[in-house]
Amino acid sequence: MAKQPAQQATQALNDAAQQFQSMFGDGWQKALQAFKSMDFSNAGAGLGDMGLSHLPPPVSFAPDKLQELQGNYMKEVLELWNQGLHATTPTQKDRRFSGDAWAHNPVAAYAAAVYLLNARTLMGMADAVEGDAKTRARMRFAVEQWVAAAAPSNFLVFNADAQQKALDTKGESIAKGMQNLLGDIRQGYVSQTDESVFEVGKNVATTEGAVVFENELFQLIEYKPLTAKVYERPFLLVPPCINKFYILDLQPENSFIRYAVSQGHHTFVVSWRNPDQSMAQVTWDDYVEKAAIKAIEVTRQITGAKTINALGFCVGGTLLSNALAVLAARGEKPVESATFLTTLIDFSDTGILDVFIDEGFVRFREMQFSKGGLMPGRDLATTFSFLRPNDLVWNYVVGNYLKGETPPPFDLLYWNGDSTNQPGPMYAWDLRNTYLENKFVKPGRATVCGEKIDLGKLDLPVYIYGSREDHIVPIGGAYASTQALPGPKRFVMGASGHIAGVINPPSAKKRSHWINEKANGKPPKAFEDWFKGATEHAGSWWTDWSEWLASHAGKQVPAPKGYGKGSAFKAMEPAPGRYVKAKA
Repeated sequence: MAKQPAQQATQALNDAAQQFQSMFGDGWQKALQAFKSMDFSNAGAGLGDMGLSHLPPPVSFAPDKLQELQGNYMKEVLELWNQGLHATTPTQKDRRFSGDAWAHNPVAAYAAAVYLLNARTLMGMADAVEGDAKTRARMRFAVEQWVAAAAPSNFLVFNADAQQKALDTKGESIAKGMQNLLGDIRQGYVSQTDESVFEVGKNVATTEGAVVFENELFQLIEYKPLTAKVYERPFLLVPPCINKFYILDLQPENSFIRYAVSQGHHTFVVSWRNPDQSMAQVTWDDYVEKAAIKAIEVTRQITGAKTINALGFCVGGTLLSNALAVLAARGEKPVESATFLTTLIDFSDTGILDVFIDEGFVRFREMQFSKGGLMPGRDLATTFSFLRPNDLVWNYVVGNYLKGETPPPFDLLYWNGDSTNQPGPMYAWDLRNTYLENKFVKPGRATVCGEKIDLGKLDLPVYIYGSREDHIVPIGGAYASTQALPGPKRFVMGASGHIAGVINPPSAKKRSHWINEKANGKPPKAFEDWFKGATEHAGSWWTDWSEWLASHAGKQVPAPKGYGKGSAFKAMEPAPGRYVKAKA
């Protein structure tokens, strides 16, 4: 007897469901086998030539985790089948697929849902890999890069939003996207902002001042006071040498430099030279002796101050700590207090950057720069962008090329694209002595400028700031400085990341910061213990820092009427100077 139409339909549906489940089951097995045989030794290819090395395939998985992962995967596959082409809800939580065009296109929404399922599963498989922490971190990083690159939103044929825009603009968005692509190919990087809007010295780096000293490594900028009186102890800022200093002087309303000046501090800033071939032999010692120490010396000479206050940001903080340790070894203590912003001194916790560092990689860089050379700034910038691929790479690929959009003007991202080179010998030395061997916290292990480094001699008061969501200097790494430095310490944690957490002016009334007053002076060994006793405060940490710095700045004296001092330190050119304007 022939089956009734309803029975036939039901049977067909069941057969299709079984085929669907079987397809995903086969896919699971194929993915597992492929995963086990993957060679991740070149996982970092294209990320600024920072390739991951010595990742030992094949890999093995924790059986219980893998079984649980497979069970959850097949369960979600069944749920996906039951939803059919109405699988729009899972995509709405991911901003890559949250547009109306995705919601109104069942096929696209379904493809996105399948992708998200597979992405979660692959990341779960990476987490299930057995091995040491570094191997697992490297595996996760490599898989994360692949998953981010494979998103259907990155391809015009699958991106419902881009397709809809092409229809709405009658193809103009595609033509504009091609123009954007060709323009970015010519400049060598993906545009993150409309760079035509900004010009250094015109609408960024505009705080009034003058260059009063320069050598082959840096210019020293002295800023014009904004108050009738200034503190007797001048204030020197040492920014990172892997970026340009004007991250601290973007727009007037978010300029950390202008804020310091407005608080009555006689302010000086190191503006690093963008290295060219003439600096191909420059070493870490040169940056410490001829730049950080020299800047301290010149600031004291110009102001006549016995001691100064100093601040180091990121790598600038590492250089400053080395300079202070070298001076201490020489019996000199010219700095009254030091501020360290998102700085690594103890390199035991370097976060995601640790995936790049091993003996083989460092030895390769040492051989590469054994006779000098330059580490291209664009390579470093690309690497840092791929640490957050969805936020700093693929969203711009989609916007610029698939949708033909011009990214909006944003001063911070303009600065981020204004890269700087690094002298190869300095870069290689830094890799070995910090990230690989963490010598600075081991008394006598590192020799800088002919002196054995001992941070235990730095008994000056310090203000240490870390950002809670920092992916460059993890909060644990920033906090570790509290244990490396013996003097009285104040640790403050800000919300957000490496840059946005630091550049958070009080006038913006954004974000928050945490302070543990009970631990002021002597923070506990573990960050977790400090955080348990910390209190969250609304708004910027700048005001807390300003009060702290004022307590170490001495009395107030009449503000200087001009720049420099005598014939030795004349105003050479207006701030921000020509060094910061040089392109890599």
